[in-house]
Amino acid sequence: MKIWLDDERPMPDGYDRHVCTADEAISILKGGIVTVISLDHDLGENAGTGYEVACFIEEGAFSGTLSPMDVNIHSANPVGRNRMEQAINNAKKCWEDKK
Repeated sequence: MKIWLDDERPMPDGYDRHVCTADEAISILKGGIVTVISLDHDLGENAGTGYEVACFIEEGAFSGTLSPMDVNIHSANPVGRNRMEQAINNAKKCWEDKK
């Protein structure tokens, strides 16, 4: 499944599911096989952030509860993007180390 996390931008072609909150994205990550996820950082009031999702992915990679996936970050927030990239890079390194 290919997930698009964004509260404002429309879902581009090629994605299966558009979610607008961190909780929705995490719920899907917990419940199914995600092959691709694209993250925005700023999700609006009471919707969490893409960083929360990136941290969930990082924790899942370390604990072995999430399989490797492609993660894209499409956020325009430079500070948020950097934080998410750090978490995702840690997840990717962990997945590589487990091969």
